[in-house]
Amino acid sequence: MFKGVGTAMITPFDQNKNVNYNSLKTFVDYQIENGVDSLVVLGTTGEAPAIEEEERQKIVDTVIEVNNKRVPVIVGTGTNNVNHVLKFNKMAEKSGADGLLIVTPYYNKSTQKGLVEYFKYISERTELPIIMYNVPSRTGMNILPETAVEIHEECKNVIGIKEASGNIQQIAELFSIKPDTLKVFSGNDDQVLPIMAMGGNGVISVASNVVPKAYSEMTHAILNNNYDKARELNNKYMKLNKLLFKEVNPIPVKCAASLLNLCENVLRLPLVKATKETENLLKEELERLELL
Repeated sequence: MFKGVGTAMITPFDQNKNVNYNSLKTFVDYQIENGVDSLVVLGTTGEAPAIEEEERQKIVDTVIEVNNKRVPVIVGTGTNNVNHVLKFNKMAEKSGADGLLIVTPYYNKSTQKGLVEYFKYISERTELPIIMYNVPSRTGMNILPETAVEIHEECKNVIGIKEASGNIQQIAELFSIKPDTLKVFSGNDDQVLPIMAMGGNGVISVASNVVPKAYSEMTHAILNNNYDKARELNNKYMKLNKLLFKEVNPIPVKCAASLLNLCENVLRLPLVKATKETENLLKEELERLELL
């Protein structure tokens, strides 16, 4: 699919909370010009649950058109309704997406056996490559290492997993049992270095919305075994990364992006703007990094 950094893209809105497609187009160019390896659209950071179906189609079409095959475009299509997933997959196929990011079902959460059957059912109904998305803090559902391997082995087009469990021990266990064909992407920006050092292929990143060049340089340094440079960059941007999760994602990253004039600081309920304290801390850190 890709190696390096895939940006989990924000969805820009205008002051009326409509999708700002002009801002979206500019943002796609900004990401690619700063070296990202993939664009991940309509994931958690893109406020996917608050996006209407007709907006979803236009957002994906816009990103793919502006991208113009420069980097892979991966579309988040996961919900807790399997028929909605299939419908969103068809929309992504029609638009010309390169892959799918599918989160585990939430609220009506499953067993491990149910997860295997769920991904099998979906994978049999699309030709696009699928990345499983494991984020227990949001879904209440954890893909165990042996389950991830079983899904991969039974589903020819399930090619990777975005690991956002935050559990390094679990991720290390996954590396110890998985075949080389199962790609692992960090789902947490503060774990890029350890996960890639264990053999991970990259990160699906929140921070790269605002510092795409830095995360591109860091991930490629790791891929090239330049760990001195990777550690330097990891340490340099760790405080920013921490601040980007001071409140629920994507509240802080939208605030930071607005400070950089990449979008307006507008979110859809139930998300609200960052507090003034968070905004001031982000501004101070962006100034320290000489980004403002």
